[in-house]
Amino acid sequence: MRQVKIDVLFDRRKLYEKKGFGYLEVRVYFSRRDVRYVTIGTSTPDKWEKDAKSKETLEVISQCEKIVNAMEVLGEPLTKDTFNTHYLGDDEEASPQEDVYDTSDKDFIAYCQSALEAENIAPGTRRHKQVVIDALIRFGEIKTYADLTAKKLMAFDKWLHNGVRTDVTIYGYHKRLKKWIGELSRAEEIKKNPYKLVSFNRGKSKERQPLLEPELKKMRDYPFDGKLERVRDLFIFSAYTGLAFCDVQNFDYQSMTVKEGDLVFIDGNRIKTDTKFFTPILAPAMEVLKKYDFKLPKISNQKANDYLHVIQAQLGIKKNLTFHVARHSFATLALAHDVPIENVARMLGHEDIRTTQIYAKVLRTTIERHATALQGAII
Repeated sequence: MRQVKIDVLFDRRKLYEKKGFGYLEVRVYFSRRDVRYVTIGTSTPDKWEKDAKSKETLEVISQCEKIVNAMEVLGEPLTKDTFNTHYLGDDEEASPQEDVYDTSDKDFIAYCQSALEAENIAPGTRRHKQVVIDALIRFGEIKTYADLTAKKLMAFDKWLHNGVRTDVTIYGYHKRLKKWIGELSRAEEIKKNPYKLVSFNRGKSKERQPLLEPELKKMRDYPFDGKLERVRDLFIFSAYTGLAFCDVQNFDYQSMTVKEGDLVFIDGNRIKTDTKFFTPILAPAMEVLKKYDFKLPKISNQKANDYLHVIQAQLGIKKNLTFHVARHSFATLALAHDVPIENVARMLGHEDIRTTQIYAKVLRTTIERHATALQGAII
């Protein structure tokens, strides 16, 4: 029987140098690819060893040890998934904690974490929601149900703004937090929903800057090598298919393509929303596929964006390059060549055409061309 290791880690994500704090976590190690991390809170290099011996940390370690022991006695698979079932309170014998939040001093952070773990969502969406919980931990003034007041929410909003986040980003934090608080209100675990008493401005997003055809051509022709070349190729594949990063990484040529006439199309469902899309593999994207024998390189979104900043500098492009810009560029390219916006929406996998209107930028040159044609048609 393999041994399960339980220990305490500090700053696993290497955040301290950038943000001045790191996370203290209890690690339950089943295997190299099967690890469960339980976040205790934030700490610093000079404090974390003391925090690792705190009552709160020792209680979490004790709970984890009891669950692992119960799994061994019951002959259950020693895996993270089985552990989560017990840790989240789904198994009454292995986890004696109450599943009902019925007093004002109940741990709101723990509720949010459990609610997030229970959601069947894509990894990227899960990370976005985890960021909200991490922010609540750092804020430190909303810990229990009794802290769920309009005044505390306004203080949290002010704290977020002091962190130099945009209004749109902060509105996203409130949107996710509002969902969890709403669940508690509907279950009558809290007397009032504080979001009924206060509202926050969404603000306006910065205008997106897609790459235009000359910039895409310049990127395609530039002699990158190594990882920069592979990231550039993934970006080009996205820019000439419209696929989001996670869908590019999930792309399988054999099972997801159909040939119609002279073109090959991708027929699939988006990972993020599960909506269907049907989009062509335009010539530059097909060249990328052939280059890699129809099996695209794998890389994390964060690493891809890091390399894109290097690519941006080498090309001298004065636009902030992220992988999402490739998807914007595809929408702009399609509209510039008079593809109806309804068809662009289907290619991108948008259920609501208003989403496509946000993504797609109608070029000035397109307006000029149509205006010239309109002028010529006037008698």
